[in-house]
Amino acid sequence: MRIWGAPSLSNRKGHIVVEPGLNCEEVLKHLMAYLDHEIDGDAAARIEHHLEACRGCFSRAEFERHLKEHVHAAGAQTAPASLRARIKQIVDKF
Repeated sequence: MRIWGAPSLSNRKGHIVVEPGLNCEEVLKHLMAYLDHEIDGDAAARIEHHLEACRGCFSRAEFERHLKEHVHAAGAQTAPASLRARIKQIVDKF
């Protein structure tokens, strides 16, 4: 027996599958998988439907989406030479 809204093991593509009629708790439980495109098409549509109707969940989704973008962009940047030199000096002391 499946619990309403709980993920199944996965579908053929390895995507998480959820039941219809998601509430806020269920949407937030699956939000990161949704943002990472690990949710099957039907479940993604149900989450999107909920996000269109729920300002709180939409705001959380937008925050997480922007945070992921900033973390990704920050990983592509190189620290200035002066910062690397200061860190090297500190590490060399130990």
